Amino acid sequence: CMEKIAVVGAGVSGLGAIKTCLEEGLEPTCFEGSDDIGGLWRYEEKAQSGRPSIYESATSNTSKETTTYSDYPFPDHFPNYLHNSRIMEYLRMYVQHFDLTKHIRFLSKVCSVRKRSDFSCTGQWDVVVEAAGKQESYVFDGIIVCSGMYSDPFLPLQNFPGIKRFKGQYIHSWEYKSPEKFRGKKIIAVGIGNSGADLAVELSHVASQVFLSTRQGAWIWNRVWDYGMPVDTVLFTRFNAVLNKFYPTFLINRWAENKLNARFNHDVYGLLPQHRFLSHQATFSDDLPNHIISGRVLIKPNVREFTVTSAIFEDGTEEDLDVVIFATGYTFSFPFLENNSTVLDSQRSMFKFVFPPRLEKPTLAFIGILQPVGATIPTSELQSRWAVRVFKGLNKLPSVSVMVDDIRKKRKKFEKEFLTNPRDSRRVQYVNYMDEIASEMGVKPNLLSLFLWDPKLAMEIFFGPCTPYQYRLRGPGKWAGARKAILTQRERIIKPLRTRTLTRDHPSYSVPFWLKSTCAALLLFVLTLVVIKG
Repeated sequence: CMEKIAVVGAGVSGLGAIKTCLEEGLEPTCFEGSDDIGGLWRYEEKAQSGRPSIYESATSNTSKETTTYSDYPFPDHFPNYLHNSRIMEYLRMYVQHFDLTKHIRFLSKVCSVRKRSDFSCTGQWDVVVEAAGKQESYVFDGIIVCSGMYSDPFLPLQNFPGIKRFKGQYIHSWEYKSPEKFRGKKIIAVGIGNSGADLAVELSHVASQVFLSTRQGAWIWNRVWDYGMPVDTVLFTRFNAVLNKFYPTFLINRWAENKLNARFNHDVYGLLPQHRFLSHQATFSDDLPNHIISGRVLIKPNVREFTVTSAIFEDGTEEDLDVVIFATGYTFSFPFLENNSTVLDSQRSMFKFVFPPRLEKPTLAFIGILQPVGATIPTSELQSRWAVRVFKGLNKLPSVSVMVDDIRKKRKKFEKEFLTNPRDSRRVQYVNYMDEIASEMGVKPNLLSLFLWDPKLAMEIFFGPCTPYQYRLRGPGKWAGARKAILTQRERIIKPLRTRTLTRDHPSYSVPFWLKSTCAALLLFVLTLVVIKG
């Protein structure tokens, strides 16, 4: 009989999981606590407890060609960086195209997920769901958890003495929606992640003054890279991934830091961190330096303490304030799994961030519980494609000892390379991680074969952006439109930019095909030698 799979959550990861189950002939039932799809990307005017929440202006940090589901490209006229309303529009198109709505049960909260008494034989789960005030029990053959990481705001008030006596307003960025009610106020944003930088910039248009407090500084990326191209389409390529393996870390750090300092000097602007570029997640903000140079945003060190009306900083300076916004991140938990210590250990160890290693049967998968340096949609989708094949027994997981050893090695590597920070403990490099998962299921593109039989496609795969379509060229889930999607991706990047037709021809600044071919041949030769010697 067809295996029944429970999918928890109908955000971007959950939708991909439903579609992947259907692809593999499984029967998914998705339980969504709210009344609509979209998860984090669905804007609501009021934040609701236990749900993710975004501000009205929230826009993606990854561009459409790297953010897409792997067999459903964004419409070519959509902008490269997408406002939340455009992402929702795309998700509704995706759901309609693959007829996913009938598999989703809205206003259905998953209360508990427990192993059945005969789990070691069947791998089945008892699931209790609350809907319309009533609880119902189900039995499922597999569970895909797609509940996300942005529902539980982290508010470390104990780190900020005096905040309880502060007479002004203080909130977490999770509660923030739009700037109107903050007009004329003196505001401080605490924390320089993406949300902290975004809110500081946005509020500076209406506030009398905005301060941005950072404990350790940050390297600031910009979405628009050289020649106006989306940064991820330029940097996240297979060519660069190969270079990164050969280049020493200190050289990559030096290149990146010099590049970002050429845009604006992080030291002069008060943002220079003590850590190197690769040691901690950088922050995306196209506008922050413009607002610092115009005095709209003033960078301040960590807050030492709050008084009734002000903040005193670690450098001894003091500023009067009306509002404090803590952009201090999130914790994530799985309350429906609590009191079941045999599922997850205290460190929430997961093999390749997907499978708990010690389960007797691999019928539970966590999707999207990581921080890709890149887009979430394709990362989650590929995780789901792997997970359902493991559920079906088509792909096997290694032994418990091998999985635990892999987790331990990765953790040691993270401790050595990154700052001690929850975000960095789950950080993965996009191309490397996608290839790692793709290799598990045989869908990683075979570049050597492609260079021999389809050099035009091979060149775009190697030098062009590592877009998700690459993982639909071969193996299970192969999509007939993948080749065309790859070869037309540059047209989809440029189309929404060319809204004014130019009559005069401009010279092309692209690298000649013969030069790319020569570089590719030389690189393949070097790689072959490395493999032979290894």
